[in-house]
Amino acid sequence: MILGKIKEIDIRSVWTHEQYGFSKWLAEEENIRLLSEELNLSLTDVETEKFVGSYRCDIICKDELTGKSVLIENQLEQTNHDHLGKIITYASGLDADVVVWIVANARAEHASAVEWLNKHTDDDISFFLIEVHAYKIGDSAPAPMFKIIEQPNDFAKTVKAIAQKGELSKAEKNRLQFWTQFNDVIDQRGKPFNKRKASSDHWYSVAIGTSQCHISIDLINKEHRIRVGIWIRDNKALYDQFLNHKDEIENVTGCELIWDRLEGKKASLICTYIPGLNYNKQENYPDLMNKIIDSVISIRSAFTPFI
Repeated sequence: MILGKIKEIDIRSVWTHEQYGFSKWLAEEENIRLLSEELNLSLTDVETEKFVGSYRCDIICKDELTGKSVLIENQLEQTNHDHLGKIITYASGLDADVVVWIVANARAEHASAVEWLNKHTDDDISFFLIEVHAYKIGDSAPAPMFKIIEQPNDFAKTVKAIAQKGELSKAEKNRLQFWTQFNDVIDQRGKPFNKRKASSDHWYSVAIGTSQCHISIDLINKEHRIRVGIWIRDNKALYDQFLNHKDEIENVTGCELIWDRLEGKKASLICTYIPGLNYNKQENYPDLMNKIIDSVISIRSAFTPFI
């Protein structure tokens, strides 16, 4: 067997220009998805060259699930003070919630600055410093790779938010513990979908490719079960569209779903339930969490073709 050797190449040989090369490439759907997977976000509504006063940022987009504004600034060279100032200026001008600084090489002092920003800001804003590299094997086409240098410490920010809010209730502690363990299982399964930050909420959302609906996982401890399904915010026409394909959808999910148009309300719900949740008996957590993941995967596969 003849094996190739991985070789890193100069990213400027792949993208000669930040704006017309790298930014244009990154804004394409399949490429922004690569970055989304690294950030554990679902980036949509991508705009390039957005003006902020007399300046213009590279990319502005949104996280599909939270609606947070995401600013992306590209620098195909070593980090410098000028770009650090720019990302703060752009973030302020565009009221960004997430700031992503993509560079060829991150200097230690700028990595330290981004770490400091994450430590001294609240849960409403997050900073990422990411290096982009390119590799080849023999004469292959270059392959891009993102490497996270600095990112928000979700655990630290969660603890900080808890401290500001006050002591968590027993139920909140149980939910935070459940979602933290759930994220570990997602990693063990090879990240079949993007993780969300563990919280003390009873719900956990998974993107499905549109801002009109998402997959919602809800912990209903008083009924000792977990609800997994499609939550449609405010679009009865989309619910009716799904309903027209009920048999096809349920054939893929492998189960009979509960269809609730929620007449008189804006939202609609299509779901199934997984029994066995009990915060006081956690031995079955791994099994429950794997069933949730299996259900999310099948629901996403079933509904996506009809969005």
